[in-house]
Amino acid sequence: MRDLRGHRALVTGASSGIGRELARQLAAMGADLVIAARRRDRLDELRGELEAAHGVTVTCVDVDLARDGATEKLWQAASAAGPIDICVNNAGFGIFQLFSDVPLQRNQEMVRLNVLAVTELSHRFVTAALDRDRRAYLLNVASTASFQPVPYFANYAATKHYVLAFSEALAHELARTQVSVTCLCPGGTWTEFFDTSQQTLGRMARASMLPADKVAAIGLKAMLRGRRSVVTGGMNKLAAWLTRLAPRRMNGAVAARLAGRPSRTLPGRGTGPDRLR
Repeated sequence: MRDLRGHRALVTGASSGIGRELARQLAAMGADLVIAARRRDRLDELRGELEAAHGVTVTCVDVDLARDGATEKLWQAASAAGPIDICVNNAGFGIFQLFSDVPLQRNQEMVRLNVLAVTELSHRFVTAALDRDRRAYLLNVASTASFQPVPYFANYAATKHYVLAFSEALAHELARTQVSVTCLCPGGTWTEFFDTSQQTLGRMARASMLPADKVAAIGLKAMLRGRRSVVTGGMNKLAAWLTRLAPRRMNGAVAARLAGRPSRTLPGRGTGPDRLR
């Protein structure tokens, strides 16, 4: 296991799912943490667990990154006690529904969180890291949905395509610097995401599901090795590769078939988990 004692890591969407497991594994490596999410009670619970188990310092910041000014608030709180060496942009959400049935405000919130918050935090982190003579790591969490258009996940898949393309381009720009950029593209993961998105998984999709701790381990291993992107799971890697060969219209049709059809009910903004994969 990599020794990260003396490093400070910021993890968004840390109250559950992949984000929580990323925080746990970074703490196990000795990194001090700043964990951010909307639900303060879950953050406090995780802080107690990690400080007791690993003797690290954990700072909690309850923040809704879909709100204006939220990334500035988070970055100021995160960097107040010292520089950030590892930035993990994990927070995100999706809604499995007809685009026209999702209120415009919810679609706007999805773009603000999945795209703008990632962009703003990445910029703040990279510009600060380039001023330091020390290895730094940026890990952005996308999805296998980023490789093709996904009907009923139209906005979500588009935002995750942005995260993947943005991360890979940024990795190229920073290749000769001390800042490494990695994009983690999980397939289906056993988290609360499906409670929020309201997607019912078919047999094939369920067969490729991975536990959140394994997905987190794959992402951190790729990050520390300086890989530009990584897809979790053999079936997901094959599916992502096949999208390069098929016409885009076919990719969308296959994705729609695998995803199934949505219900006509929408979760309220205050229900479900924090922003998750």
